[in-house]
Formats: sequence, structure tokens, C-alpha cells
Amino acid sequence: MNASFEDAGKLVLRLLVGGLLILHGLHKVFTGPAMIAGMLTHHGWPGFFAWAVYLGEVLGPLLVIVGLYTRVGGLLILVNMIVATLLAYGGNAWHLNPYGGWVVELEAFYGAGGLAILLLGAGRYSIGGAHGRYN
Repeated sequence: MNASFEDAGKLVLRLLVGGLLILHGLHKVFTGPAMIAGMLTHHGWPGFFAWAVYLGEVLGPLLVIVGLYTRVGGLLILVNMIVATLLAYGGNAWHLNPYGGWVVELEAFYGAGGLAILLLGAGRYSIGGAHGRYN
């Protein structure tokens, strides 16, 4: 396959995952992490850990979108989605919703997207370039 097609595919993946996830992060920027802090304290964790949501839903997507430290951004997204799934669903993550979809399909999409970006890197259509460090 042509390398430019591969790089274009990586760009599409980065823009889709990063662009859609950052909207969730911006919502938390405007409303604050109180909801996340409540979930954490309910599970016995310190509420201040809720501030880490900005790493996985703002910083990670920004790194992914621009293509700088892209693999780090993918890792931040992946870890954020694992934590979000555990906090929100716990043992109920393996159920289907009333419409037949997986209850965590959105989290799975973002998590798998983060993993794919972590494994693939940014490609040459990025600020860091195809061979940039952690890209």
C-alpha cells in the first residue's frame, strides 16, 4: 500500500478520535470535574484525582490532533477510557443496552482508537512528523 495512503489514514483516525473526544473534555473544562470527583469518592478514591480527566480528555486529544507526542496522547486516551469505564459501569460493562448495542461502546471506541494511535503513531501529516520522538 502507498505510504501516503497510510499516513492519510492515520490522520483521519487522529482527527476522528481526538476531535470527538476533545468535545467531552471541553464540556468538563466548562462545567468542572465535580461529577468525576463524586464517582471517585463513591469508589473510595480521593476526589482530586478527577482533575486527571483533563489529561485524557483534553491534553491527550490535543496531542493526537496536532500530531505531537502522539503516542503519549493515545496512551492518555486509552488509560482515561479504562478508568472511565470502570468508574461508570464496573461489572456491568459486559451488558447490552436496550437497543442491542454494547453499553460501553463509546468508551470502547475511544479506548481502541487511543490504542490504535499508540501503536501506529501519527504519520507524516503531523507537527512531529512521521519519525518525531514519541510520534
